Amino acid sequence: MTATAADGPLTPRQVERRRGILRSATALAARGGYEAVQMREVAEGAQVALGTLYRYFPSKVHLLVAVMREQLERLREQVRRRPPTGPDPASRVAEALTAAFHALQREPRLAEAMVRALSFADRSVGSEVDEVAQATGAIVLAAARLPGPPTADQQAALRVVGHTWHATLLVWLSGRASLAEVRADLHTAARLLTLAGPAPAAPPAPAELQPVPPPAAGAAPAEG
Repeated sequence: MTATAADGPLTPRQVERRRGILRSATALAARGGYEAVQMREVAEGAQVALGTLYRYFPSKVHLLVAVMREQLERLREQVRRRPPTGPDPASRVAEALTAAFHALQREPRLAEAMVRALSFADRSVGSEVDEVAQATGAIVLAAARLPGPPTADQQAALRVVGHTWHATLLVWLSGRASLAEVRADLHTAARLLTLAGPAPAAPPAPAELQPVPPPAAGAAPAEG
């Protein structure tokens, strides 16, 4: 996804500066969670002025939601390099999301910071939240490897699966679900893809019986 600013696409130098800001925020969050991400410290770690940081990210919530989108892009790349091997879309999606969950589990403070930011996001962070949703959907779609373009029902199922993944991450971080429950929920949600599969082809209509024309006038009846 191309980074943009209010006045258009970023220059290569601006892209690198933005990456440095995201790296600084990620490192702080990984060490201390949401509270450890202070904008002044992020700016110092990225070696940019505080005013420059705010031009890229108006708030800590904007910043951490952008960090989450970047992490999801990395997870999508992992799915592309090592695609799940399940026999059907539902099992492949469950496998990929479980692997993504375990990847975030290895950095629980970073995961907590990102999820908290997402839960705090208001309308001002709408475009960033949409990017997170799109990145999650891209992971699910890449894992599913559907035989054709997703139907409307499959698109709805993909969205529900993505919502479930975010919800399970939240309840696990808050201590309200075990890893076994998370895996079970992900597998249950992924089965929606099977239920939303393309409708089976309708059987061919029976051939219509052609009416037998009446015998011509004056024709002799057929002998028995």
